[in-house]
Amino acid sequence: MLTKLHILNYAIIDEIEINFSNKLNIITGETGAGKSILMGALNLILGERADTNVLLNKNKKCFVEGFFTVDNNEWIKTFLTEQDIEFADELILRREIAANGKSRAFINDTPTTLNLLKQLATLLVDLHQQFDTLALRNNHFQREVVDALANNFSNLNNYQTFFYQWQQAKETLALLQQQKNDFNKEADYHQFLFEELHDANFKENELEELDTELQLLNNSEAIKNILQKVYYELKENETPVIVTIKQLIQQLNHYTHFHSSLNAIIDRLQTTQIELQDIAEETESLNHTIGFDEEKINFINERIALGYKLLKKHQVKTTAELLNIQAELAKKLQNVLQIDDAIKTKEKEVAALHIQITTWANTISTARHKELDNLEKKVNQLLTQVGMPNAKLKVNINECVFNSFGKDQIEFLFDANKSGQFEAVYKVASGGELSRLMLCIKSLVAESINLPTMIFDEIDTGISGEAAKQVGIIMQQLAAKRQIICITHQPQIAGKANAHFFVYKEEKENTITTNIRLLQENERVTTIAKMLGGEKPSSAALANAKEMMQ
Repeated sequence: MLTKLHILNYAIIDEIEINFSNKLNIITGETGAGKSILMGALNLILGERADTNVLLNKNKKCFVEGFFTVDNNEWIKTFLTEQDIEFADELILRREIAANGKSRAFINDTPTTLNLLKQLATLLVDLHQQFDTLALRNNHFQREVVDALANNFSNLNNYQTFFYQWQQAKETLALLQQQKNDFNKEADYHQFLFEELHDANFKENELEELDTELQLLNNSEAIKNILQKVYYELKENETPVIVTIKQLIQQLNHYTHFHSSLNAIIDRLQTTQIELQDIAEETESLNHTIGFDEEKINFINERIALGYKLLKKHQVKTTAELLNIQAELAKKLQNVLQIDDAIKTKEKEVAALHIQITTWANTISTARHKELDNLEKKVNQLLTQVGMPNAKLKVNINECVFNSFGKDQIEFLFDANKSGQFEAVYKVASGGELSRLMLCIKSLVAESINLPTMIFDEIDTGISGEAAKQVGIIMQQLAAKRQIICITHQPQIAGKANAHFFVYKEEKENTITTNIRLLQENERVTTIAKMLGGEKPSSAALANAKEMMQ
């Protein structure tokens, strides 16, 4: 609910503050007094664009601020939470336009974008102006009207639960089928690569070990020669090293009783003799194991050539990486077999969910069709009540593909003159007709749809008398449950106000400005009487005004 509107330096408004009632607020005034300027200022905090032409004083900034009570509204709370804006029971929307034309928007003193301000405004205010056909042009609004009267919201919740699961399951199924197609395209090539690696049958680190072994075999003759030389020098030379050491030990033994340290040297020489004896024997044994094997060299060369070919093909460097590729290929080939089972399972899930959404969509559609006659009858009665006896509304429901709201395409059709030719409402209805039609529709669904503050800007154009009175009655009934703000020229509507505001011009410091005030009871009588009978109302006009206010 809009509790207060504060406007500073806008158009011909110097500064005004309006405190609204929570029921039916009526705004009247002479033509040109500035009622439309008020709506222009209100539009600023509802997200409309502006320029510096709106500044009354070019040296001051323009300032428009709206205070709303939101009563813990979950939709608004969710919106603010998503935007990281603090939620409170009072919500403040503000626009500032500097002298240089720079515009800023705020939600609860938090700077925001114009787009976010406009999105939030749709949750707070339903602004209805003459020639404003956006809602009636919107199939979503038309569907929501039918569903509200058909009490379909619970059915829609159930349907949407299964519908979104069905959509997700279909997307998963399509992904699996695409994967299968991709697998099938690559399966033969993957099979070839796998068999090539499988047939090669490499073991862990085999290529690295073969490379080492090949180097040994290629140098076997040189290694044998040096081993033989070592053995020869140690044991078979004319003066073998081992024999020489043995002789030295024997010679030292003759002199041990002359010097005690000689025993330690003899022990060390004996240890060296034993170690060299062992080295000689091991050298001889190792020599017998090494030999040039041309057949084995050829075998190793073939394995290494195959290995290097596969390493280059798969752009890797080690046997381990080749084995990893082989394992991945095996997994992909196995997936080809498993994906068919996954597809069959998902197809069953999609079919089961399709049955569910079909069942709920049929339930929703049945309820909609059942409500059509009642909707058309009540709206057409209200159209007669508001001065459009020849106008008729017709609602068409055509089957379409499943969507978030079922299987129905809903369209409101209109015939303004009993021609029998129904067309989309926005094509054939005038601005005034559309406004009254929207009022009739909204009055029907007000109990079922949580409509925000409703603002009607001169929707009474082209009506008077009893029709205007009935429009006022409908607004009064609407205002019993929600805030209504209405700009009107009709005394019959003004008489139904809970709060009656009067817009007027005044001269202030040689400047004409617009102002507004809340009328007291006696002022209301006079104002409404003037709307009936002119600037100097008669006693009959005054009596008639009092009757309208009752």
